[in-house]
Amino acid sequence: MPQLPKFHRFRPRLIDSLQGYDRRSALADIGAGITVAVVALPLAMAFAIASGLKPEQGLVTAIVAGFLISALGGSNVQIGGPAGAFIVIVYGILQRYGLTNLLISTALAGVLLVALGALKLGAWVRYIPVTIITGFTNGIAVLIALSQLKDLLGLSIDNMPADFFSQWAALARHLDSFNPAALGLGLVTLGGLFLWPRLWATRPAASLLAQRIAASPAGRVAARMPGPVIALVSMGLLVWGLELPVETIGSRFGSIPHRLPDLALPPFSWESAKQLLIPTVTIALLGAIESLMCARIADNLSDLPRHDANQELMAQGVANIVSPLFGGMPATGTIARTVTNLRAGARTPVAGIVHAVVLLLIVLVGAPLALHVPLPVLAGILLFVAWNMGEWHAFTRLRRFGPADAATLLGTFFLTVVFDLMVAVEVGLIMACVFFIHRMGSLFSVKPHDSPGLPRGVQVFELFGSLFFGAVGKIEELPAQLPSDTHLLVLGMHRLISLDNSGLDALQQLHRSLKKQGIGLVLAQVNEEPLRLIRRSGFDAVLGDDAIVPTLARAFDVRPMPAPAV
Repeated sequence: MPQLPKFHRFRPRLIDSLQGYDRRSALADIGAGITVAVVALPLAMAFAIASGLKPEQGLVTAIVAGFLISALGGSNVQIGGPAGAFIVIVYGILQRYGLTNLLISTALAGVLLVALGALKLGAWVRYIPVTIITGFTNGIAVLIALSQLKDLLGLSIDNMPADFFSQWAALARHLDSFNPAALGLGLVTLGGLFLWPRLWATRPAASLLAQRIAASPAGRVAARMPGPVIALVSMGLLVWGLELPVETIGSRFGSIPHRLPDLALPPFSWESAKQLLIPTVTIALLGAIESLMCARIADNLSDLPRHDANQELMAQGVANIVSPLFGGMPATGTIARTVTNLRAGARTPVAGIVHAVVLLLIVLVGAPLALHVPLPVLAGILLFVAWNMGEWHAFTRLRRFGPADAATLLGTFFLTVVFDLMVAVEVGLIMACVFFIHRMGSLFSVKPHDSPGLPRGVQVFELFGSLFFGAVGKIEELPAQLPSDTHLLVLGMHRLISLDNSGLDALQQLHRSLKKQGIGLVLAQVNEEPLRLIRRSGFDAVLGDDAIVPTLARAFDVRPMPAPAV
């Protein structure tokens, strides 16, 4: 009776973290949770608006998914919620399939993520080459920046298209509605976000006054204030005080609810679900990559226990199943908020739970204040996020990459920008596989053994590397390289590290070809892994008991096979 697969045990990191939990850890987690909530507030609204959704949908996602990812996840400090990487994906799905199907796709992606974690496939995400991850990350950053040009320039575009070239065409058609005040606000916001942390950094080269200000109690408090929050408050007051003619959240979306939406199942039909395979896989794949990449970064920045990849995927899945029930968007681990959580002193998942609770209190109490947030300021914040999201140094170091890695990175980048993420990852993986196969095939070699004193009519070749489907051509060429008086071919396999079925078939074909010419074949010094496949296939019986020998010297004792009768 076949055994059932062993599923990953569902055990949230929170359970282990609460053992021995003390007052010091609680204070650290509460402080970190409040800090992260302040950072998450503007980002959640900005990501939702940029995705074509309402700001409250981003807030709901940050609250519901953020709570579940921290409570059920496999990391001590991971903060979940809406992420910049999803902006382009969500906007495209929304334009093509509508809001209802976006919610269904998100829930189905959640089911897929739970299955991936339960089946212990979390480590598989690490098999995606870093060049593909860098390529699509940079591509998404470019698309995020492009999507914000409308609000940055204050253009009157009712419905922004989803694809790259159509977006440029729409921007060009509506340049006559350019708003200088919006551009000024956006650029001041962007510049301020770059300068804010540098204003309070105590650098040796800074003036004595600057060092004193940075080291003062006010300077230390200011240094801890998140730049996006400072931008929202200061620019919002500026717009209100000067009555600048720019769009705000209130003018575009109206009021923001003071409570969480009612729990509601999106209308589901199997016919529509069958059309959502690509969106579902895209959301699940991106969510898995982003969350596990974020968790690995957090592991490298702290001395806390390393994350459990499978538990993290299951928590991400549950969060994406529940979030659409409240009208939320896809969620994943977020690098900026997770790093902020770490730097604020978080030690356990309690910090992430506090962050979600604080966000809920802000929605219940301060929702009306969000109506005054200027959209060009959110555009500036998202441009800053896009800049930090991209790994732009990879382009400057392309010369240091091999041709295969450079082609994979550039190909994934351009396909992400021009087409979509799923196409980019698919083609990128195909390119990476093809280049890897070519590389491994080129590393396999068949070299003649140049030891003196070989018996007359005996030829010895040594195999190096892996004999697999990408390298069998070098075995097929062997018969043509043998002198006419050859009666025995010996293959030294001590340096052959692996053999697949195609390689085995190539050896069988070689044996049949040599047999027709009356030439014997002996395999010497065969390693354990290739030998297991040879015996399992029965090829050892075809060769004969004395045709697989432990040393080259023993191979020379094998008698030549008689020539076939003509």
